[in-house]
Amino acid sequence: MQFQQLQYFVAVAEARHFTRAAETVHVAQPSLSQQIKALERELGADLFLRARGNITLTDAGEALLPLARRILADAETARYEVRELVQLRGGRVRLGATPSLCTGLLPDVLRAFHDRYPGVQLLVEEGGSHDLIRELARGALDLALVVLPLPAPAPALTTVELLREDLVVVSSLDAPRPGGGRRAVRVADLAGERLVMFRHGYDLRELTVAACRSAGFEPEFAVEGGEMDAVLGFVRAGLGLAVVPRMVAARSAHDLRVTPLARPGLHRTIALAHRSDVAPPRAARELQRMLLER
Repeated sequence: MQFQQLQYFVAVAEARHFTRAAETVHVAQPSLSQQIKALERELGADLFLRARGNITLTDAGEALLPLARRILADAETARYEVRELVQLRGGRVRLGATPSLCTGLLPDVLRAFHDRYPGVQLLVEEGGSHDLIRELARGALDLALVVLPLPAPAPALTTVELLREDLVVVSSLDAPRPGGGRRAVRVADLAGERLVMFRHGYDLRELTVAACRSAGFEPEFAVEGGEMDAVLGFVRAGLGLAVVPRMVAARSAHDLRVTPLARPGLHRTIALAHRSDVAPPRAARELQRMLLER
């Protein structure tokens, strides 16, 4: 099995067309087809069902695809690792984070990293913990900031707890104070309040809804489905309240009312995750160190 054959296989699997795949990898279509056939002979199984104008993966092809993508991603990481050996003057870091962390924690850390290593390319992918864990597992990310506990067991990942953050209630400055004006509100005080809620798959949505149900009520949504910036904008417009991380609220305290939650309150634990079977590239390890020392 040759590395180039895996490249051609992934190109065809993604394009579902031999000619377009050949154009993608800059090779003549007959050469690509020959390499795919050689790979199938090596594996002893057809990888594609070939019908005129319709290319689909066989069961063997479906099984090979995630493994091939991981091998190619690891090889790409190896290239960057070698390039980085000279004082981190080049390379890249592929970092995943939940949108709230992109708003609250990351800007200052990434600015410090960029000031120290201006030649390192920073690629940031936003997503929920479930999506980020999947991207880590397939080799598409070097590091990810995720919320613990993980949504599913992930034995192939190593996690290091980074911080434990309080959640607070934000509301419009023009709206009545939540909880009858008390300095701190209980989750139970949110019963009857209209909430601005994040989209499905968002860690904060699941945490807030679970807390409301534990307090004995089903939350009422004024609007739902937004990302962090949209949720804060809807709250500013007076559509309802939202439960957000304290770091995010602190950046918006000039135009939103921030009300803490009474003890025991709500919290979330943020961890830094990476694959256990592959050491992060040197630049990623340096960013990891800066995050842990922040």
